Amino acid sequence: MVCLHTAGTDGREWRHQLCDPNINSNFRVIALDLPRHGKSIPPYDWYKETEEYRLTAEFYAGILMAFCRELELDRPVIMGSSMGGNICLHLAEQHENDVRALIAIEACEHSPGWHLDWLHHSHIHGGETCATSVFGLMAPQSPDKYRWETWWYYSQGGPGIFKGDLYFYSVDHDFRGKTEKLSGKVPMYYMTGVYDFACTPEMTEEVARKTKNSECIIMEEIGHFPMSENPEVFNNYLMPVLEKILAS
Repeated sequence: MVCLHTAGTDGREWRHQLCDPNINSNFRVIALDLPRHGKSIPPYDWYKETEEYRLTAEFYAGILMAFCRELELDRPVIMGSSMGGNICLHLAEQHENDVRALIAIEACEHSPGWHLDWLHHSHIHGGETCATSVFGLMAPQSPDKYRWETWWYYSQGGPGIFKGDLYFYSVDHDFRGKTEKLSGKVPMYYMTGVYDFACTPEMTEEVARKTKNSECIIMEEIGHFPMSENPEVFNNYLMPVLEKILAS
């Protein structure tokens, strides 16, 4: 199972699932850092780039499948959150023969309005601004230690990376009119927290209604970052999904 981080962060978001014995008893869990994120460095000539970084669906899906091929993964389960949830729709469209199941967390067809210039501006502290801008997306019931841990991850992204990821999230990802055309060959499990106002439960329910062979799970007491903001509650929702995948 390959886990995909949210915009501007890295695989540390999945540390609670990486070490959970119940999950790991049946799954090899891998958390991928996209290039320019976490332990994955940018291109060696990044400082010569004349255009700002912008993540696209084509690059995102391409490097993800290349990663799976290099590790010789046999039709892995892909589980992603936020932008990692949204890319699951593209994988279902383009790589239905290469994946076993898709777990799309905090995912919807389109979430405009988040690709903002002030997220990468010389007059602000990029890390603290990016981290604080998403803090309200977490549920008040989530433990403070985990909410501030998530804040910490966001404070450490490279310059312009959060904004560049949000180009995919808010601009390049627009699946309206495409969802109904997915074949349904790959089972899709949508999971969204009730406190998420970037991708509301209603937005997820709408895309789930249009997706063949899908299930929609709305999670109480969780916001936009289930795996890191409240891992115990999230894992309780996740385990039945994993059991269904194993049974199939």
